[in-house]
Amino acid sequence: MPANDYIIAPSILSANFSCLGDEVANVIASGADWIHFDVMDNHYVPNLTIGPLVCEAIRPCTEAPIDVHLMVKPVDRIIPDFVKAGANIITFHPEASEHVDRSLSLIRDAGCQAGLVFNPATPLDYMDYVMDKIDVILLMSVNPGFGGQKFIPGTLAKARAARAKLDAYEKESGRRIRLEIDGGVNTANIAEIARAGVDAFVAGSAVYSAGKAEDAHRYDSIIGALRSELAKA
Repeated sequence: MPANDYIIAPSILSANFSCLGDEVANVIASGADWIHFDVMDNHYVPNLTIGPLVCEAIRPCTEAPIDVHLMVKPVDRIIPDFVKAGANIITFHPEASEHVDRSLSLIRDAGCQAGLVFNPATPLDYMDYVMDKIDVILLMSVNPGFGGQKFIPGTLAKARAARAKLDAYEKESGRRIRLEIDGGVNTANIAEIARAGVDAFVAGSAVYSAGKAEDAHRYDSIIGALRSELAKA
């Protein structure tokens, strides 16, 4: 895959919330592609983070896509709120929906891209009958709920299996579906992950922590380093 076709999506879960607008603008100015927006409800996952009002607040700070990952149960009630708040991509966990097809349709009918999120132990079978309604598959390479966790190596085999499914669907339909990964992504493993078939990478602490050390107000060095590693893939 051409290096310029990879997506880097910093997770604002690791950003400095006292100046969140600047953190969003600066990371995009430094070469990131999407803003990853983690929503946790202290119910589906053991943490509580941010909601649609924060998404609405950062929307004017960037024209880049906002990639909303809903770790909430149930999901249908809150989807319209994030559509209204300016989300471009909305993904959710199939375990958090009573009717996966209906939830995907709710997102796509509102004009957003839709996707499913698979935890480390969640089988990929959920995607098989709804491929026509999926724009993104997001693989969790950590158990959801907290930032800063270590990458689970077994996710590489799962990524290869997901890529095989997506490639077969693209060959049949002519429509491409992104394969995204979230959890423990950094400069040491991003090339290996890309070789497993992933083309969109969520990086939280790897960007926001390393970036602060290298660049006072921007994230040029760390995003450049991630791009350099992806070029090796």
